[in-house]
Amino acid sequence: MTQTPLELFGTESLIGDEDRAIRDTVRTFVDRRIRPELAGWFEAGEVPARELAKELGGLGLLGMHLEGYGCAGTSATAYGLACLELEAADSGIRSLVSVQGSLAMYAIWRWGTEEHKQEWLPRMAAGDAVGCFGLTEPDFGSNPAGMRTRARRDGDDWVLNGSKMWITNGSVADVAVVWAQTDPDAGARGIRGFVVPTDTPGFSAPAIKRKLSLRASVTSELVLEDVRLPGSAVMPEAIGLRGPLSCLDEARFGIVFGSLGAARDCLETAIAYTREREIFDKPLAAYQLSQAKLADMTLELGKGMLLALHLGRLKDEGRLRPEQVSLGKLNNVREAIAIARESRTLLGAAGITLEHPVLRHANNLESVLTYEGTSEVHQLVIGKVLTGEDAFR
Repeated sequence: MTQTPLELFGTESLIGDEDRAIRDTVRTFVDRRIRPELAGWFEAGEVPARELAKELGGLGLLGMHLEGYGCAGTSATAYGLACLELEAADSGIRSLVSVQGSLAMYAIWRWGTEEHKQEWLPRMAAGDAVGCFGLTEPDFGSNPAGMRTRARRDGDDWVLNGSKMWITNGSVADVAVVWAQTDPDAGARGIRGFVVPTDTPGFSAPAIKRKLSLRASVTSELVLEDVRLPGSAVMPEAIGLRGPLSCLDEARFGIVFGSLGAARDCLETAIAYTREREIFDKPLAAYQLSQAKLADMTLELGKGMLLALHLGRLKDEGRLRPEQVSLGKLNNVREAIAIARESRTLLGAAGITLEHPVLRHANNLESVLTYEGTSEVHQLVIGKVLTGEDAFR
């Protein structure tokens, strides 16, 4: 009798009934609605993001781990498992949900005014409004403190100028959470967050094309040219990097689980292929080298899943620290991309086509490896905690 990789680890016993039910609902939706379309979306470099947002909102997946304002209020572990199932389909689909819920919605939920929350969160939870998160800039990714986007006071208003890059959902968003440096005479020098309706004059979001990764995802530049906002647009409690970094921690947590979904899909594809593919008169799965590869990949997937579930438990108990999220993101994405690449070797030439998901996952994971903190950044976060020395500069 055969077992799946995660059955071998017995991780199902670590998941509660309610979290399992949510996971299974997402898995069913993915199998019915998403998987049949993925190869076409990836090849075309297009995805019906707004349509999917409505469907995902109807399932209660947008901002699902937040409380109130139409959000489902699930456990963090349930959110992680949902991310896993979404990314088992495609990283781009998980990114749509992550950016909506853990970046744009979380920023408003945690740092916005009551008016911001009432105006945006119910619509975003339902998928009626799409959000994006404008932090990364063309020249400042891993060093957000160097951002050049500026917000200056003009009477009671704020005027924003600058640009953001690699922004998921940007071209289809109704609202953007934009982070900008404020002038010394603004009364609160430092980085501030702004809730920006995307129909504000001076705001534009040209789509980024010709991508080799995350092709089933909307990626954009944000351009702000004298974007005038009322004083009420600023998120009053978010001063300095504490605001945006807290949002990134939320998104990274989803990636800890999500990346394992891509890895699981690759490994299960490789197992199925090697059992069916005959070479020299016996299945490819019957060769020692094939089994060694499958065993090693199973070890890394299972260890990553145990780590993710442990971090989920810590988060549900309110004890998860940012450096622990870095541990999860660094390990699980690094191992996921290794599993995707190794799975491709077992599929041989068939592994490079869209008939199988492994190279699509590998391409996507190249982006996941970089966004929400590169591997190098997370290594330095962990190194600082271990040594007490800040090696970022």
